[in-house]
Amino acid sequence: MTAPRGRGRPRAPETDAAILNAALELFVERGVEGTSMEQVAKRAGVGKLTVYRRWSSKEELLAQAIEQWVRAEVTPSAADVSALPPRDLVERVLPAAAETAASPGFRALVARIMGSAVSHPQLMAVYWEHYILPRRELAASMLRRAQQDGLVAPDADLDVLIDMMAGAVTYRVLQPNPPDAAEMLRYLTAVYRQAGLYPPAAEV
Repeated sequence: MTAPRGRGRPRAPETDAAILNAALELFVERGVEGTSMEQVAKRAGVGKLTVYRRWSSKEELLAQAIEQWVRAEVTPSAADVSALPPRDLVERVLPAAAETAASPGFRALVARIMGSAVSHPQLMAVYWEHYILPRRELAASMLRRAQQDGLVAPDADLDVLIDMMAGAVTYRVLQPNPPDAAEMLRYLTAVYRQAGLYPPAAEV
């Protein structure tokens, strides 16, 4: 009896990274319909079969590319949320959050994902699971802490409050003339102040 054949050479991480980066770039530039596996292979500098051996469809490839991007985004840890007062935590994360929200790449990616929510729900599902939900959970933890500290009304509906905060930022990011980083920082400060997570202007 002959030994079973091996599965071939192990996948090269740098090749995977090149393909995923190329896929994300093309998705941002052209959307789902304007992206093909052939185009991804060409931009990544690999053969088409190399892409197909790793991903069976462009939707699967794009979903993983989006997942990789959102996992790389820095967020406060659960330990930070537990250890720091809400106002200190907000003050720490707002500058980086403003830089990200104001970047053309982030704006384009959000617009593409939302635009494909109906036609390609798998992409929105990945974005929701790996980007939106973790941030909602952290925001809920901050707001519960703020309720304990008397900064937020004890009967406030936290899901509604989080929707209002996230919706305000998304609305501002997708406007025809989006803010730069400085204006986004001012806007985010105002949003968090309205939510009770940042001191009134007179106290800053």
